[in-house]
Amino acid sequence: MQSIPTKTGLGAVALYLAMTAAAAAIAAPAVPADISAALREIHSRSVSFQTSAGQGLVPAYAAYLAGVLDEAGFAREDITITPFEETAFLIARYRGTDPTAKPIAIGGHMDVVPALKADWQRDPFTAVVEDGFVFGRGSADNKFGVATMVATLVWLKKEGFRPRRDIVLALSGDEETSQATTAVLAEQLKNTELFLNSDAGGAFLGDDGKPTIYGMQAAEKTYVDFEIAFKSPGGHSSRPGPDNAIYRLARAIERIEAFKFPALSSELTLAYFRAAGALTPGEEGATMRRYAENPLDADAIAYLRSNPEYVGQLGTTCVATMLQAGHAKNALPQNAMVNVNCRVFPGVAIDSVKETLAGVIDDQSVQITISGRPVPSDASPLREDVMRALRKAIDLRAPGLPIVPSMSAGATDSLYFRNLGVPSYGVSGVFMHPRDNFAHGLNERVPLASLDGALLQWRSLLMDLAH
Repeated sequence: MQSIPTKTGLGAVALYLAMTAAAAAIAAPAVPADISAALREIHSRSVSFQTSAGQGLVPAYAAYLAGVLDEAGFAREDITITPFEETAFLIARYRGTDPTAKPIAIGGHMDVVPALKADWQRDPFTAVVEDGFVFGRGSADNKFGVATMVATLVWLKKEGFRPRRDIVLALSGDEETSQATTAVLAEQLKNTELFLNSDAGGAFLGDDGKPTIYGMQAAEKTYVDFEIAFKSPGGHSSRPGPDNAIYRLARAIERIEAFKFPALSSELTLAYFRAAGALTPGEEGATMRRYAENPLDADAIAYLRSNPEYVGQLGTTCVATMLQAGHAKNALPQNAMVNVNCRVFPGVAIDSVKETLAGVIDDQSVQITISGRPVPSDASPLREDVMRALRKAIDLRAPGLPIVPSMSAGATDSLYFRNLGVPSYGVSGVFMHPRDNFAHGLNERVPLASLDGALLQWRSLLMDLAH
């Protein structure tokens, strides 16, 4: 076991823990009926834009959102849509009173993963309200976040709110694919004070419908694909020999499957298991607490790794995801390749993962290539001002709800901001039971009841952090 140092301070963690135990009751303001209705309209219209890759509709969706902000009173010169290949990104600036103060950025992504209409019970690109949920592709990921942020800015404009800092809305257009627009956005906004991401974090609901825990994303693992390939001379399939690229690849895949990277921990992940363990009943919770106190506990590590919910919190993971081999049914293969997708623990060098895979495969003829340009990032510090503002915002919805800092196993737009040194936090307004989370899957949905609550949360966060 190795502990990876992060920027997360133990003092901040202790502060956060104390704040969860002694939350003050705060009277939540009522969401005006017209703002609530506007949010539902924005969310519904958002779902109707088929913004998956290749459809070319992200610019149209961005234009719709720009129109909403323009109508709310944003200066047209403060709203820009930048075309980028077949997609686009949007920046809108809510002007503050102090031009010398660093702005804060809020963001998410306008694109969605594809949805095959024939496989869905409902039209995936028509928002359908049913059984207390809004169904539709992107209804949760991430048009819920986009819609609630835009509606919050409309609400603040209507109230005449004047922040000290600029609030910059930054919406990417290809987070689900290349994240190229995210990289450009982060570079343009690298001098912001912090980034609040609507595409991560959120609260879990229990079987009784009441929230049990709020997770705030403060770190994420590095996404990297390795192409592992073998070559052979090939030849006629009637004359098989000892050199077969497919057989060598199959042996390599078996070795990768059997290998487990060393368990790793950080202050952030141990804080997560300590806090979540206190709220989880039975053997699962006890094991989480035991691990948090002794991250060398092999039995605890094995137990937690057996659960897909926790395996990503315990170090680097690599898994085979795609295969490609051969060129003809009646010919010996000349090439065989497997894509191995890794989620690398913060602080671990990508080259060291490549070296580890080479050692595990143990075949001098293997060719290992890094696909794309992976972007590493360290954990963000648990800043007192952010934690205090989030505590206040969550108390408007669920007084005293425990807030647990967490690390995402997947990648979000925060990755690029953290890479450039911008503290980034996933603070989604979604309150949902895990069984209802169908992001990227069939019949994606989001609780209708989360909409107004998310407005309250974002309004409170922005009023406190942009002061």
